[in-house]
Amino acid sequence: MSLGPVMLDIEGTELSADDIRRLQHPLVGGVILFQRNYISPAQLGALTMAIHRVRQPPLLIAVDHEGGRVQRFREGFTRIPAMRELGHIWDHNPKRAKSLAEQTGWVLAAELRAHGVDLSFTPVLDIDFGNSTVVGDRAFHRRPEAIVDLAHALMMGLKRGGMAAVGKHFPGHGYVTADSHTEIPVDKRTFDQIEEEDLQPFRRMIGFGLHALMPAHVIYPKVDTRPAGFSPVWLQQVLRGQLGFQGVIFSDDLAMEGATVAGGVTDRALAALHAGCDMVLVCNRPDLADELLGTLQWRMSALSMARLARMHGRPHAPTLTALHEDAEFIKAMHRVATIGIVEGNLPLD
Repeated sequence: MSLGPVMLDIEGTELSADDIRRLQHPLVGGVILFQRNYISPAQLGALTMAIHRVRQPPLLIAVDHEGGRVQRFREGFTRIPAMRELGHIWDHNPKRAKSLAEQTGWVLAAELRAHGVDLSFTPVLDIDFGNSTVVGDRAFHRRPEAIVDLAHALMMGLKRGGMAAVGKHFPGHGYVTADSHTEIPVDKRTFDQIEEEDLQPFRRMIGFGLHALMPAHVIYPKVDTRPAGFSPVWLQQVLRGQLGFQGVIFSDDLAMEGATVAGGVTDRALAALHAGCDMVLVCNRPDLADELLGTLQWRMSALSMARLARMHGRPHAPTLTALHEDAEFIKAMHRVATIGIVEGNLPLD
């Protein structure tokens, strides 16, 4: 059974009968984990092993584990700083900031891979215009060149840890005030205005080999009346066409308020898939998940299947014990955990 185009969440810290039923559905291709699914490193490892045993090829396992206020697993994991902290360091010492960003990506990915997680939806490539509270300190910086420097270094660290990067939220969520989790944001700028700044980190990261992207549930009415995640203009003409992106496009959560403009959950999924998404997410609404699995009709293209298969984490990841026996990794852990606390007192090498 190949991977399907739907990523779902699960109820608790171990698989329930309903979870297994949903995950065995041929439309499902992945699982996203949340804080409620975590108790300890040992429990997480057992959970991901159980998920991977449900299907062959194994389902993708993802998490939002960016750092700062968006870090799902905390106890037993290294504290990952908000990406803004790296931006502050970049202002004074770009070389140091890039070194720390690379080590942050390495620690983040290696710890997740040691527990069976395939990917994290990171990095945030949005520009911090000072408007968006939902983006806020999740963004590296106000300046596109700083975002590119730091995101590229983080991506190299993720790769070192055995994990692909997922940039978000294309073409940029940082300009609007509204939170797409609870509202329908509208960005009234022209395409040229967006291209001048917001698109630059995405363009450059695509050039560096970014594996995956997640579009924003934001409407840019001077470009298209549909949110970017439902827009063939943004996903096919701009992202695939003008920017030449060949990786995976994950939708943002279809249960968010910003997605409701497309209709019911099946309408939303079809709109996203027809627009160009390879995989759609439905989170925190098991009723909507069941509705979608019962009604969606979609045939995955061979290209989408191949793209998704490449998102599995690198096999034979070092165990947590092995990582903790690696002096270089221990040093990286310490440096990452103290960014924004006592980082200024640490040596560079």
